[in-house]
Amino acid sequence: MGVVVTMTSFALIGAAGFVAPRHMAAVKSVGGVLRAAIDPKDSVGVIDSYFPDSHFFTEFERFDRHLDKIRRRGEGVDYVAICSPNYLHDAHCRFALRSGADAICEKPLVLNPWNLDALAEMEVESGRRISTILQLRLHPAIKQLKERVAATNKRHFVDLAYITARGRWYHASWKGDELKSGGVATNIGVHFFDVLSYVFGPKHGATVHVREADRAAGFISYERADVRWFLSIDRNDLPPATREKKSSYRSLTLDGEEIELSDGFADLHSESYREILAGRGFSLDDVRPCIEATSEFRTAPVVSTGECHPFAFNRKIISIGRHRGVLAKA
Repeated sequence: MGVVVTMTSFALIGAAGFVAPRHMAAVKSVGGVLRAAIDPKDSVGVIDSYFPDSHFFTEFERFDRHLDKIRRRGEGVDYVAICSPNYLHDAHCRFALRSGADAICEKPLVLNPWNLDALAEMEVESGRRISTILQLRLHPAIKQLKERVAATNKRHFVDLAYITARGRWYHASWKGDELKSGGVATNIGVHFFDVLSYVFGPKHGATVHVREADRAAGFISYERADVRWFLSIDRNDLPPATREKKSSYRSLTLDGEEIELSDGFADLHSESYREILAGRGFSLDDVRPCIEATSEFRTAPVVSTGECHPFAFNRKIISIGRHRGVLAKA
């Protein structure tokens, strides 16, 4: 009699979203099977490239009923992958745990840190686990950077810039609504805030210099580094040389030395899934520092003093001096 091989099974919430194909590819890479997917939008032909036999629903109630039905007959899914809009992550994590599955949630796990406390209670009550995708921690350059910083007692000075151009659609979608996305600092920056606390330790203080619909900037003091940072979705903020060739730019310098981050992103979701299935996924405690940082940013006062990232030199703001500079209205 042959050995029965049981494949790890998944369901997916948010199948029509930008990041969903990365999760489908990750499920395939770990030898899993996608049993069911849900999205209010039905433009999900990409599923055919990975799991054409997956059930698909556009109504959550039918999706819920299907997962409950297969659970009751002993065929429930092991994981629910969550790629829905940011403001729904909390509710969908709860749904996953109530359905008897572990949750794998895209960034940001939640918009505010107090939501983590409630999810922690749900984990205890259900006996299930919530893991979040913090894939930059798995990037080879970030691993090397963490080892390098840990090897000395030196305090560092860091400049971080991430610009990823978005068109007019962005503000017409849920991403442009701060109540749903958390704003630019949360939506495109939460991974970088996670990396900063992961590498440089606890946050000691923070200053906000720019908080606009298209860009954000500030200064954060960590245990092992002072960081000037700048985030933007405005194409005009791209360096001219980059603007002619690409629509995104990322730069991380440590004491003036550029840390190469241009490559190595292709398989990080798959690596994240392998870590989760091995019991090494990133937990609620792991994600808390970056959620606290981005949540605090949304309500902190915008000031015109302190150290400002050079890219904040725009039509509204100029900085005088590299260190302990003073910002003035242009």
